[in-house]
Amino acid sequence: MLLENLFTVENAAALVTLTAMELVLGIDNIVFIAIVTGRLPRERQEAARKLGLLGAMFLRIGLLLTLSLMMRLTTPIVHILSQPISGRDLILLVGGLFLMGKATHEIHNKLEGPPKPQGKSVTARAEFRSAVFQILLLDLVFSLDSIITAVGMARHLTVMITAIVLAVGAMMLFAGAVSAFIDKHPTLKMLALSFLLLIGVMLVAEGFGKHIDRGYIYFAMGFSVFVEMLNLRVRKRAQIG
Repeated sequence: MLLENLFTVENAAALVTLTAMELVLGIDNIVFIAIVTGRLPRERQEAARKLGLLGAMFLRIGLLLTLSLMMRLTTPIVHILSQPISGRDLILLVGGLFLMGKATHEIHNKLEGPPKPQGKSVTARAEFRSAVFQILLLDLVFSLDSIITAVGMARHLTVMITAIVLAVGAMMLFAGAVSAFIDKHPTLKMLALSFLLLIGVMLVAEGFGKHIDRGYIYFAMGFSVFVEMLNLRVRKRAQIG
């Protein structure tokens, strides 16, 4: 009887909507994964992407299994400058500051050059673990709102978990191609870092209760990428000519 209740038009619509929402919100994740794994040896990048995304998938499912805790995250626990701050806000603030710091650090390395190399094997292992950890950390921040929204949109936990699995599976398919494309074009990598900086600012603003519609962020990202694709096309024609 329980399974019969799952196969309804309402649940099918909720599954499609939630999967689409997870994919749209996953744009941030894919850009971040491309930046984080881009510094790893080429042969280890795919392993880091898959391990990070698999861990992120189980992390999201784990959050769904603690629905009561997730809903309590919206309760104010402290006031900063007369602004009530909840557990969710604190996570957004920390995530936003981390993302801003990470983007600034990567831009610095891109313009000023990377630091002097240390022991290769030790550095490679440390960077691999660091990349996976950062993917998990930012996925936690990015997935908070989508999970809280999912609780309000779907009545069955199975529908929400299925949407997460489908979305992460799609991200696994596209993350490699996006990472390779960004790594191939230095200007796109700088553009991606600018996006991460912008998203970090947005998370900090939301942590202080100032909502910024992500549609504006995605429009800016899409338009910038469109202009850069035109630049790449013009440059390619100039090289051929």
